[in-house]
Amino acid sequence: MSTPLIDDVTVDSYRFPTPQTEADGTLAWDATTAVVVAIRAGHERGLGWTYSSPAAATVVEHHLAPEVRGTSPDDVTDTWLRLRRACRNFGTSGVVAHALSAVDIALWDLKARLLEVPLESLLGSVRRATAVYGSGGFVNLTDEQLTDQVIGWEAAGCTAVKIKIGVDADRDIERITLVRKLLGGRTAIMVDANGAYTPGEACRVGVELDRLGVVWFEEPVTSDDVTGLRTVRDAVRCDIAAGEYVYSEYEAERLIDAVDCLQLDITRCGGYTGFLRGAAVAAAHHRDISAHCAPALHAGIAAAVPRLRHIEWFADHARLEPLLVTGAPVVAQGRLAPRGQDAEPYGHGMRLSESAARYRLSSPAEPSE
Repeated sequence: MSTPLIDDVTVDSYRFPTPQTEADGTLAWDATTAVVVAIRAGHERGLGWTYSSPAAATVVEHHLAPEVRGTSPDDVTDTWLRLRRACRNFGTSGVVAHALSAVDIALWDLKARLLEVPLESLLGSVRRATAVYGSGGFVNLTDEQLTDQVIGWEAAGCTAVKIKIGVDADRDIERITLVRKLLGGRTAIMVDANGAYTPGEACRVGVELDRLGVVWFEEPVTSDDVTGLRTVRDAVRCDIAAGEYVYSEYEAERLIDAVDCLQLDITRCGGYTGFLRGAAVAAAHHRDISAHCAPALHAGIAAAVPRLRHIEWFADHARLEPLLVTGAPVVAQGRLAPRGQDAEPYGHGMRLSESAARYRLSSPAEPSE
């Protein structure tokens, strides 16, 4: 029987408030917006989403959906290439890349459902579950709030945790020292400066991080400053990581020699297709990769990439995803399997939840994160 053509593409935005204002070294926010794409062919519907601005929904509706309708769900790679070409004149990074990522995720989910196979089987698994690290530790948390997060991550079996730094170096050292005392050497400590430092500042901070045994220094300077990343990498022992704003394999190539581990975000880098292309660049340069945020969406593809260290179990997304979808995978003993216990058998197994309706935006609104 021939594969049905794609006959419908819909997109909606959902805004999830955070429990309080949250902040890192360069930004504060009070909500997270998910732009959700559903693509139908025949009796099946694929689901994808990105964490972005509602503007990404406009890109999907006006520029991407018309290119997808009437195509075969078998030809995901060809569709991905055509979507990038269709966006050439107004750019393929930023919000456009977010929109394309959500569409690509939905296309892969749809293809797997039509073939009646789990997504991880379609991609080809190399592991049954992937290690996660606890992530949050916002700079505006009280010591008590930070303590609660860290204890929760350790109780979930995480072998590494990551906190934000970059506002006050002395206060950052105090907070890292607190986390170190809480963990007692049982769990690795990672930090993320979100590009807050100059190269010189990052090198000086890095000396203190090395002294405290921190193993991961994420975005010590902005990822746009590749020379600065290399400078910091040469000056410290802890691993330098960046890449969450990589939008194509070409950007991954530009960044690869400045980092010890390349981060890729499936909701930004072009979906599953873009993630695999970025992972191929890392593999060609003998670098590991790490999945940035969006744990539910990364679970399936993380199982398919050999040199993948871990998935970021980000506090906002870990709280949001069970409200957005059913079937989201759940962390067990510090690891994330490709699908949750109540997931559907095919595709990535997730469906839009009825609980998401209350968070749906009826008109465009400006998100904070």
